[in-house]
Amino acid sequence: MADGQALDEVVTFTSDLIRIDTTNRGGGDCQERPAAEYAAEKLAGADLEPVLLERTKGRTNVVARIEGTDPSADALLLHGHLDVVPAEARDWSVHPFSGEIRDGVVWGRGAVDMKNMDAMILAVVRNWAREGVRPRRDIVVAFTADEEASAEDGSGFLADQHPGLFEGCTEGVSESGAFTFHDGAGRQLYPIAAGERGTGWLKLTARGRAGHGSKVNKENAVTRLAAAVTRIGEHEWPLRLTPTVRAALTELAVLYGIEPDLTDVDTLLEKLGPAAKLVEATVRNSANPTMLDAGYKLNVIPGEAVGYVDGRYLPGGEDEFRTTLDLLTGPDVEWEFHHREVALQAPVDSPTYAAMRAAVEEFAPEGHVVPYCMSGGTDAKQFSRLGITGYGFAPLKLPEGFDYQALFHGVDERVPVEALHFGVRVLDRFLRSA
Repeated sequence: MADGQALDEVVTFTSDLIRIDTTNRGGGDCQERPAAEYAAEKLAGADLEPVLLERTKGRTNVVARIEGTDPSADALLLHGHLDVVPAEARDWSVHPFSGEIRDGVVWGRGAVDMKNMDAMILAVVRNWAREGVRPRRDIVVAFTADEEASAEDGSGFLADQHPGLFEGCTEGVSESGAFTFHDGAGRQLYPIAAGERGTGWLKLTARGRAGHGSKVNKENAVTRLAAAVTRIGEHEWPLRLTPTVRAALTELAVLYGIEPDLTDVDTLLEKLGPAAKLVEATVRNSANPTMLDAGYKLNVIPGEAVGYVDGRYLPGGEDEFRTTLDLLTGPDVEWEFHHREVALQAPVDSPTYAAMRAAVEEFAPEGHVVPYCMSGGTDAKQFSRLGITGYGFAPLKLPEGFDYQALFHGVDERVPVEALHFGVRVLDRFLRSA
């Protein structure tokens, strides 16, 4: 059981890590090393031997192994990223890198994504060192760089260049799961992630005939790009239910006393009310246009126009995604992957999932644990190259009205102190039994 020092440390560590500005603007513009050194120091204080690894100077990762009592058991990877997305201070109620603790809440960029989980991991590991606790299976702890961009300097680098550090790991646990979702009708749901949609960030290029803006031009690159972008944005993708999403819809339907009719999913989602938010983004592939770049002068028709699309595809859905994009872009627009990562699927009937469920139910008996698939992605994608099955499990007990999902990459990101205490207790309970 997590002791009082662990409860104090998780708050301190969250605040301290927030104060270390690890803003990742993409293109290599980030320095995780100060946060990595902080984490390594705390791990060393738990009698572990962390190693610091870099592909690029300053883009630092930390890895340590906790030896379990059963050498025949598969190892478990416990990972969190150290970088955060940018934050504009003038938009915030407090400075985003202050780590201020006010009225029982820790404020700042990374409070939920995901320096809170990093702090939980450190607090639990140090608590074990004080108590002399050893888990049943080896646990590999990894703090990564560059998750908020390409992961090339983080989990991708570790998986490709240092696979030996993860020897024996068959499952991994990281962000975006086991948080309180209030459904508005008095129920508290705790979704545990058992899958992720794949990442298909696209670059579209339309080419045409450059010319004067006052002339007739049937080969206008901007017009061609605009037409393709419109087709993509208006496309209605067909329903595709993965095993995780089927399980989520079935469990939610039973919980709400609704006939789990998976032949009419849209109607079922309507009946689920606010709880539909947990699954509605993962019953289809998606493609949302996000950026456009064309021209250099108002009265000049450019010969090329470029657009970008945030595409996501379900496990098993990449071929359909590619074929559909070929049709939607048409003959006058080329597309390519600007960044691509696989979709993930994890079993919801595994002993590890059962252990996560039991840990949440012990400390939130009023809650209802349900599986879900993440609409976006995490470092679990890169670690899957090593055969590691990934789950999302960063437990937080949140008050009603606290919109956890809206705070990811949002303004005034923050986390209640009591939520951190809950997280430490649940994470400790899970890891002792996993």
